[in-house]
Formats: sequence, structure tokens, C-alpha cells
Amino acid sequence: MSAPALNASATPVRPHLQRLSPDLLTVFVLACVPMLAALLLPWVLLRPNRIAPGEALHLPAASLAMGTVVALALPFAARFTPRLLWLVSSLALSAGFWWLGSRTAAALVGQLPFARASASSGLWLWLLGAAVGVYGARRAARSRAEGWLGLLWLLPLVYWIVSGFFVHWSVVVEGQAERERLLQEFFQHLWLVGVALGLALLLGGPLAVWSSRRASVAATVLSVAGGIQTLPSLALLGLLIAPFSALSTAFPVLRDLGVRGIGVAPALTAMTLYALLPVLRNGVVALTGVSAGALDAARGMGMTDTQRFWRVQLPLALPVWLTGVRQAAVLLMGVAAIASQIGAGGLGVYIFKGLQSSAADLILLGAIPAVLLAVAINALLRGLEVVLGRRLGRV
Repeated sequence: MSAPALNASATPVRPHLQRLSPDLLTVFVLACVPMLAALLLPWVLLRPNRIAPGEALHLPAASLAMGTVVALALPFAARFTPRLLWLVSSLALSAGFWWLGSRTAAALVGQLPFARASASSGLWLWLLGAAVGVYGARRAARSRAEGWLGLLWLLPLVYWIVSGFFVHWSVVVEGQAERERLLQEFFQHLWLVGVALGLALLLGGPLAVWSSRRASVAATVLSVAGGIQTLPSLALLGLLIAPFSALSTAFPVLRDLGVRGIGVAPALTAMTLYALLPVLRNGVVALTGVSAGALDAARGMGMTDTQRFWRVQLPLALPVWLTGVRQAAVLLMGVAAIASQIGAGGLGVYIFKGLQSSAADLILLGAIPAVLLAVAINALLRGLEVVLGRRLGRV
């Protein structure tokens, strides 16, 4: 082999010249396409009141030009300067939030106090593409610090929220008008999820331990729990109305305690039944998946069956079991919204109120807090999984 060939093969690729894989390049192209399409759509819907038909408003020419540059910058940076992807993706997402606040404020200039400026299809499509870009930037990060930089867009977003930049957005307007009731339903939603998850753990924990020791019991219990979850949530809530009504009629003391055909009692029962499957399934898998060598070593040290369970089997199974708890918690966030249909309260009150009156702002007023709550709980429990897994050597 010639000397020039040896020198060429030995020359290291400088970090700023490294290229992304074709799969990641495709991610940024897919992020760019909806962002460009969003520029052709209306971004704000101006309505004289909450439910009246509105006027679609597009971005001005200067914003369209800037949006085109930002959208095309994503695949360009992915191809030629991947180290700047965190900056470009954060800029793209921040631009979407900036236009949300600025364009809704501009739309309401000279309008009556009860006029509403809602986000339209262009904004949501832009945010979707920008979010895909942020995801791709974090996947393309070559260091932990670069990955955290991909969350830079959170800084301006938090500042704008605190400073009241979005105060003209119709969802925020509705939230201010419904502040006390919204907080009440938010905590009711959280309470329903917490109590149902606790009941599912109280029931599913012992059942999972029992099932992990008997295969026939595991098959029966998981089949029943799986069958319950195949029922539509609204149908299950409806099926529970009759038995709870009969119970409250037969036993007045239950009625005095608040157990009726509609309300919290049937809602918690349905939510608990829905949460059983992930708790049971992951519990059985986690407990049966503990290494036989670890259990034999504990037995060799003279531990009793009870000691082996509490000191060896359960700690080693906990990270995997916690995954099922996390899945159950996120699942319950959605089921709790449906429970408002039988008088249990929660954020679903606004979702169905908006559906009945064709008011998208009210739907978002209930849906956005529910989604944020689900994301927060998922992140919190996932972090706990990682911490426990690292300490126990399972993740």
C-alpha cells in the first residue's frame, strides 16, 4: 500500500466534520416537511366569541420568510453542521411559541373584550415538526452536555409563561375565567389517579406475588385482568352504574358515605380495574425474572423464604415492577378524563364541555393540563426506575 494511502486512512475525522447516519438525516427531513407546510396554513383563528365561526389569519410576509429559513436550516445543519442541531431545533420550537404569543396578541388589537384568538392548524403543525427536530437533535447528541442543550427551548418558554406573554391566547383567557374551578378539577383529577393507583397496588401487589409462585394462577389472573381492559372505559363505567345504585339502595349507610350509581365510587372502581393489568403483568415478570443464582445464594446464607423475598427478590424485581406502575399511572390519566361523564369530576369536565359546545378552547383547557400531568408523572417514575436500576444493577 502506498504512503499517501496509509496517511489518508490514518487521518482522523475531525468532530465538526462527522456526519449523521441516514436514519437521523431522514428524521430532520421529516421535521422540515410539516414546518414548511405549516407556513401555508392559517396560524390564528379570530372569533368574536367562544363558539362563533372565526376568521383564519396567516403569518405576515416577514415571519413567513424567517420560518422558511428556520425550517430549511434543520436538514442543512443535520447534513453539514450537526453540532449546531441543538441550537437550530431549539430555535425552531421557540419560534413556534413566539408566534403563538405575538400573533394572538396582534389579532386582538381593536377587538371587543370577549373576542377570542385561538391557535390554528399552522401553529400545531409547526410545533409538531419542531418537536420532531428537537427529538432528532437529542438523538444526534454526541455528549450528555450536548443532549441537555437540546432542551434550551424550555428557558424562553418558561420565561414567556411567567411573564404573561401568552395571556391573549384563547386557552389562557378561558383558564383565567375558570381559574378556581380549573384548580379544583385539576386536584380532583390528580386525586382520582392517586387513589386508583394506590388501590391497584394494594390489590395487584399480593396477586402478583401469588401468581409468580403458581403458573396456573398467573394465567387465570392475567386473563381476567386483560379481559377487563379490553372493555371500553365508558362502557365499563356505564356497567357499574346499576350495581352501585343497587348497593346504595340496599344499604343506606353506603349512600351516606357517598356510594351511588354515579360519582366517585364507580369511577374509582373502574380505574382500579383498568390499572390492574400493567401492575400484575410487570409484577409477575419482575418476580419470576429474578436470577435463580441470587435466590440460591440467599438460601445458602441461611435466609428464610420471607427474608429472601423482602431482602433479595423484591429489591431486584422493583425496577421492572415500577415500569408497570408507571404505565398504569399514565393510563389512568386518560381514564380519569372519561370518569367525569359519570359525575366524578376531573379535567375531563372541560374536555366534554368543550365537545358539547364545539369550543376547542375548553377542550384544550382540560387536555393540556392532563397531558402535562401525564408527562410529568411518567418522567418522575422513569427517573425512579433508572435510579433504582442502577443501584441494583438492573438498568
